[in-house]
Amino acid sequence: MTNFTLPVDSPGDADRRLWLGAATVAGAAGLVTTAVPFVASLAPSEKARALGAPVEVDVGSLRLGELRTVEWRGKPMFVLRRTPEMIDALARHDTLLADPQSRRSEQPKAARNDLRSIRPELAVIEAVCTHLGCVPTFRPTPGSPDIGAQWPGGFYCPCHGSKFDLAGRVFKNVPAPTNLSVPPHRYVSETALLIGAHPET
Repeated sequence: MTNFTLPVDSPGDADRRLWLGAATVAGAAGLVTTAVPFVASLAPSEKARALGAPVEVDVGSLRLGELRTVEWRGKPMFVLRRTPEMIDALARHDTLLADPQSRRSEQPKAARNDLRSIRPELAVIEAVCTHLGCVPTFRPTPGSPDIGAQWPGGFYCPCHGSKFDLAGRVFKNVPAPTNLSVPPHRYVSETALLIGAHPET
């Protein structure tokens, strides 16, 4: 019968195992240190977002009559969930508007309609007055002592008095020359809107 004996580690073997373990830990740490910035670099940078990377907006939590402001390309964008009353009112004041059919304004092809929107209840409007670039205020209540008795509700620029309805259409006899722009946008789900992405055709 043959007797087998286990090899006894020499002091040098123990040192080698210790160094091997340390090198493995250091290599793993280096891999993580390299991978984290690499993965982070795949997300759009602040510069890319400023240059126009699309911005996703959760519209599922937007209540009727609520306005939300988000930023795209360094500009504020209004996202408004219009009530049925707001939508009905948009058809009753065309005679007060400078460009009711939005022929001289910017909007995606899918939003070239009376409501200037892809979905009737959701208005997506660039919140920059076409006069001198001020940000209009949201004034949805009809009639106003400081704006006028005929005010149907909309967006009012207090800087120079320009007025826009709840589709961003400009009123007559105000400094702003054109309607508020509608940025390119599309819906990626029932509750998610992507501003800066062109609508799918």
